[in-house]
Amino acid sequence: MIDSLLLKVIFVVVLGVAAQWIAWRFRLPAIVIMSIAGLLVGPFIGLINPSEDFGVLYDPIVSVAVAIILFEGSLKLQFKEIRGLGHSITRIVTIGALLSWVLGVMAAYYIAGLSWPVAFVLSALFIVTGPTVIIPLLKQTKLKPRPAKVLKWEGIIIDPVGALLAVFAYQIVVFIFGNNTDIQSLLFFFGASLFTALLGYVFGQGMGRFIRRGYIPESLKSPILLSAVVAVFTISDLIMQETGLLAVTAMGVTMANTNVPGIQDMRDFKENISTLLISSIFIMLTASLDRDTLVQILNIEILGYVAVLLFIIRPLAIFISTINTELNLKEKLLIGWIAPRGIVALTVASYFAALLMEHGFAGAELVGSVTFALVFISVCAHGFSLNWVAGKLGLLKEGRPGVLMVGGNLFTAALGKTFKEMDIPIVIADTSGGGRIHAEENEIPFERTEVLSSDTTIDTNRYDYLIAATRTEPYNALVSSRYIDEFGQNSVYKLNTKDQIEADLSSPVWTVSGEVLFSRNTSIEDLIAQIEEGYEIRKTEVTERYSYEELKKEIGEDTTLLFNSKETGGLAFFTEDNQVHVKEGDTIVSLGPPEK
Repeated sequence: MIDSLLLKVIFVVVLGVAAQWIAWRFRLPAIVIMSIAGLLVGPFIGLINPSEDFGVLYDPIVSVAVAIILFEGSLKLQFKEIRGLGHSITRIVTIGALLSWVLGVMAAYYIAGLSWPVAFVLSALFIVTGPTVIIPLLKQTKLKPRPAKVLKWEGIIIDPVGALLAVFAYQIVVFIFGNNTDIQSLLFFFGASLFTALLGYVFGQGMGRFIRRGYIPESLKSPILLSAVVAVFTISDLIMQETGLLAVTAMGVTMANTNVPGIQDMRDFKENISTLLISSIFIMLTASLDRDTLVQILNIEILGYVAVLLFIIRPLAIFISTINTELNLKEKLLIGWIAPRGIVALTVASYFAALLMEHGFAGAELVGSVTFALVFISVCAHGFSLNWVAGKLGLLKEGRPGVLMVGGNLFTAALGKTFKEMDIPIVIADTSGGGRIHAEENEIPFERTEVLSSDTTIDTNRYDYLIAATRTEPYNALVSSRYIDEFGQNSVYKLNTKDQIEADLSSPVWTVSGEVLFSRNTSIEDLIAQIEEGYEIRKTEVTERYSYEELKKEIGEDTTLLFNSKETGGLAFFTEDNQVHVKEGDTIVSLGPPEK
């Protein structure tokens, strides 16, 4: 056992981040690794037991963390994103949720052997999926946009709906089966839910207005917003338990759809915190389980109940609720299969377990076991199967890794044409008419949009790499910084300009995110001039007879190596710092003078 409380806190955080890294390194579902890590250090080895170690702070820590995670997810819910999908999402979170609840009640009673009151409350809670489990899965699997958007929106919206539905179910149960026959508690529930949703909306509008009018300095935007989220959640939960989730979701959605300057920076800040919290909370929840709970999971009735929820009720609810919607059969199959439960189910279930046991309802002692069984089995089943199922249904992004190039000119048009010839998804984004002309002459997809605007029309989920290649160095640097978190440090590149090359290397622009393409002495102006002079982009396949080393010996100083198209389908761009590994079967793409 670890004795120091500070050491236990640090241990939980480090273990959670380490689990995330292991999942990334070996391409495994992060939520599965975090759950296993928590079980190992908790009930199996006994190093920590956060629910006991943290004492009275345990529940508030978990609750506030869930609120921040849910707010961070809702801050990304822009209504323009679901144009053409709003009908499906609305029906899934209403009709689909109601069907899941009703069918879940019957399954809990007849299969799991729970009493009607416990089944009524627990099944209401089990309609949740949640951003803590859905978003990490979506990040690891490159789904097509339609099913990915539906799963993301459902996961974020259904979390507060499920928690509130469980509160409502509990009020009904107490009213019917308990000693309390006062209808005022039901009326209070509806009034409190409406008030907290309105509170979240008002706070969202208020924060947006304060930021737009400059009442909050840049350095304090994220800290003040974080404090406001915690305040909204706390006030709402003091009015009625679990309504805080509704309030922070309403606040996040309001701000996401309001023109708030610098909201992307706040999203990035919240996403970093959210990732840290998800890692820590999963470790805390699983490490707090006792062995008796784990033993009860092996109960055949509980396993049967979980199987019915996953294999029958969820697909049936999705298929019925999405009749005559824009979703096709394959999309319905995938969405009907993917519904992992996460942090909200675990935290809220423990709260209701105590209340139900106080009233003496039969089966209340099994709530913890049933909940963890559903969470762990669904996380493992869906985490390991999503990529495979999506691939079989043809719902993974087709083709090779795509490239988004910012800046329309002769060089980007020539490079884009090469990408297109090699079946690499490509789009050029620019705000100028000249950029469109160069793209259209080469039949390359073009988007006339400002990529730094929150209203950009670019769907970045379709692309894996970004190249900032305008003639304005500060703009290239800004674009690189803006998208570094979205694409990743090793997937964002920028081209230098002549002005930058001539400037002192200590210039602040050099330190901005975005790796410099090709070499620091290669400017976009030089590349454009070479295209005008008749330079050609060539593709050279590396074979056993013609190696990469021989190619490098033969090319002259006036030839620029652009990228390596790997036989496995990936891309590797040449830079001064990037050691590109080339194997037989790869294709080296270069820009050189016309052959004599």
